[in-house]
Amino acid sequence: MKTHTLYYKKLKLAEIALLLGLAAFLLCGGLSLRTQEALAEKVVRLHVLANSDSEEDQTLKLLVRDRVLARATELLEQAADRAEAEVLLRRELPALEQLAEREIRARGYAYAVSAELTDTAFPTKEYEGFTLPAGEYLALRVVIGQGAGRNWWCVVFPPLCTTVSGGVPTAALAAGLTEDQVGLITEEDRGYVLKFKSVEWWQALREKVEAATGK
Repeated sequence: MKTHTLYYKKLKLAEIALLLGLAAFLLCGGLSLRTQEALAEKVVRLHVLANSDSEEDQTLKLLVRDRVLARATELLEQAADRAEAEVLLRRELPALEQLAEREIRARGYAYAVSAELTDTAFPTKEYEGFTLPAGEYLALRVVIGQGAGRNWWCVVFPPLCTTVSGGVPTAALAAGLTEDQVGLITEEDRGYVLKFKSVEWWQALREKVEAATGK
């Protein structure tokens, strides 16, 4: 009887510890989700989708990326924040599309291409010098042909795609990110792995709830 009682107490303690751990994870996830959403309000991503996974189409994707990225980076030097960046990019969308089309034609392909600014869901992604959590971000989306191949994405505002890793904090702060946000994406906050995973969990949970409720 005594052994049974002791076992029961240990089991209850284990359950309590598990519940406390889950509560901490949920709290961390909720706070991190808000952090990600605040971060998303400060950045614009570049998302280039290849026609297919063939070697030729993947090479073409990178050539188009280079042309669009160079022009977008030049254009956004005039932007002080994401709002200005969005205005400049929307105004330039037809020209960016034409730029991509000229590159495609110059390489001997006849693929159609489209360029748009749209909210896009991204997974957690590590780059040289920084990491962005999963979530929805405004993206300059360039689709080549069927857009069925492996895609490429980074951050065009602030110009983190073209900034060496050591300059990422300066570029991010100049674009309006807070010191806490910069610390998070540059991994100065060593808890970023758990935080980013909790963001992914919360995003998946929210999508399931929205699907179930029809919202």
